[in-house]
Order: sequence, then structure tokens, then C-alpha cells
Amino acid sequence: MFGEAGHMYVYFTYGMHWCANAVFGQVGEGVGVLIRALEPLEGIERMRASRPRAKRDTELCSGPARLAQALGITGANDGADLVVGDQGFKILDDGIPSPDTPMASPRIGISKAVELPWRWHVAKKRGQVHFVEPA
Repeated sequence: MFGEAGHMYVYFTYGMHWCANAVFGQVGEGVGVLIRALEPLEGIERMRASRPRAKRDTELCSGPARLAQALGITGANDGADLVVGDQGFKILDDGIPSPDTPMASPRIGISKAVELPWRWHVAKKRGQVHFVEPA
């Protein structure tokens, strides 16, 4: 999390789940964005194999731990370069301009600073996250 921007920080939480952040900011700063959810558009059968208990496609990646499980993200991916995609995960430009005003809402699952709009997202179907096969 305190490393070079453009890399993935993967951590184990609650003694049972992997989660991933995209690191931003300067080295030593500790700035990242939790990769919280995505709408599966491709690779759904592969995700279903990783998450067999999901009843609907919307359950495959609806939360940071589910997303990590569906995409096969583990501690082995910590430090992956999201710019070059060295471990099969890459941030891509989908060609859709960023919204003038990103949507913000209160964070969920916390008890302090609940009112702060620190949960940023784009409107549904504005962007896509692509899974890239490792080279």
C-alpha cells in the first residue's frame, strides 16, 4: 500500500478473505483504492468455477472478497504491476471519458465517519474491468 503507484496491494482480512487495492500516490504515502466490486462481462464461467456457491452472476463480484475469489486474486499477486499486467491484471482505458462528477456515497460496513462520502464509483455500465490472461 505504501509502494509504487500502479501496483496491486493484496491483503488477507478477517483471517479468511483476500482483498486488493490499486496503489496510487507517492512511495511511502499509503494511498490506494479498494477494488470493491465489478460487473462481470467476460469470463463468467471461470468466475463461477471459483465461486460455485454464487447463485446469480451479480453475486460473483459483489464485494471485495468475492471479487478477489472470482478473479483468483491471492497474496501471490501482491505487488502485481497493473500498468503492464505482469500477473494478468491490468488497468485499461475503456475509451469512455471519466464523468465530470464521480458519484460519491457514504462508506458501508463501518461505525465511524459513516457520513463521509468516501465511496466513489461511476454510474452502472459506464466502464468495464477486463481480465487479461498472464503472458
